[in-house]
Amino acid sequence: MIRTVFVFLHRWIGLLMTVFLVIVGLTGSLIAFNTELEHVFAPQLFAKPAPGAAPLDLGTLAERAEGLVPHAHVGAVSMDEPDRASMRFMADTNPETGKRYDLGFTQFYVDPFTGAELGRRRRGDLSEGLINVMPFVYLLHVALAWKPMGTLILGVVAVFWTLDCFNGFYLTLPVSLSGFWRKWKTAWLIKRGAGVYRLNFDLHRASGLWLWPILFVFAWSSVMFNMPIVYGTVMPKLFGSPPPNEGMRAMMSRPVKPQPALGWRDAQAVGDRLFAERAAKDGFSLGRPLVLSYFPNGLYLYSVRTSRDAAERTDQGGAMAIFDADTGALLSFSLPTGEHASSTVTAWLKALHMALVFGLPYRIFVCVLGLVITMLSVTGVYIWWKKSKARRFHKARGASTAAALDAVTAE
Repeated sequence: MIRTVFVFLHRWIGLLMTVFLVIVGLTGSLIAFNTELEHVFAPQLFAKPAPGAAPLDLGTLAERAEGLVPHAHVGAVSMDEPDRASMRFMADTNPETGKRYDLGFTQFYVDPFTGAELGRRRRGDLSEGLINVMPFVYLLHVALAWKPMGTLILGVVAVFWTLDCFNGFYLTLPVSLSGFWRKWKTAWLIKRGAGVYRLNFDLHRASGLWLWPILFVFAWSSVMFNMPIVYGTVMPKLFGSPPPNEGMRAMMSRPVKPQPALGWRDAQAVGDRLFAERAAKDGFSLGRPLVLSYFPNGLYLYSVRTSRDAAERTDQGGAMAIFDADTGALLSFSLPTGEHASSTVTAWLKALHMALVFGLPYRIFVCVLGLVITMLSVTGVYIWWKKSKARRFHKARGASTAAALDAVTAE
């Protein structure tokens, strides 16, 4: 009786998730090579450095970007890739309307070697042409290109996907303990020379078993991205809670201060000093700066690549320091891994999900995994359709087709 309930849940949860998992699976396969595909569709957004040229520091890039966009000022600069940097501009308030100016873009890129503009775009707006192909794929992946409702839908799907990982694993187990390992062995194999139905069934069951750990990682990390209220409720119970981030608290409580005493380059110098002191104290090494951001309530956020990172690529990850924009006083400092269990697990989940670790082999694996997730969804629908068809035939003709199919899959 219990197994029947789990079969029912696996069948209908799988059917309801199919379209969404196919979308995120196929788009995820593309995103695993996002940078390479961006070079194909939007080559104008990447610099062509002269041999031996060194990139400018973040503070200098931010200073040079001031004035590039009318009615706006720089809010942050980040080193996206070795051959491009991105700027976040904060729109000024229009005195005539009392509203912020429409800048006409959401992403702005500069040459990291000169500070010159490379291009701008409204993220995911396909009307702008090929320049937005990959941003649209990304928005489709994370929110069905339909925020905020798409984010919520995929969050619900992620929760059910996580639960169904355990349900699907349970259903591969033999019904009886007699000859358990001999019977369960067949669940891990694909029978040679079998018919179309049996091939689909074996692909669905065996692939799910062999890849179960990484499928669970991707399902649960999807909850982390799209349903943080669930993730934030569960993780502290499993791994404890890190102490409150005083820097983040300060961001919420301090009054607005649009003009800090520390300029961009001075702020980076302060950040470099704070990182050097912390690295010497805690015994980690420093890499390249990733992000320098100013918040209007008088705080700077500075992120730097360190040996404690889980991620290996792009601007993801990095240790983070938050300090006063007038005095340079450190308010908070956090490392991605090695300080708190929950933070370490979260950093690794993010890095694994976004294919930011283990180089090209893992990115290829993630690309293939997206196709496998699509295959699992499609084969699940096929199995349901064949069994449903057999049951209807059985009712109409009094035949035993459904029982025969079940017998075949139990071999």
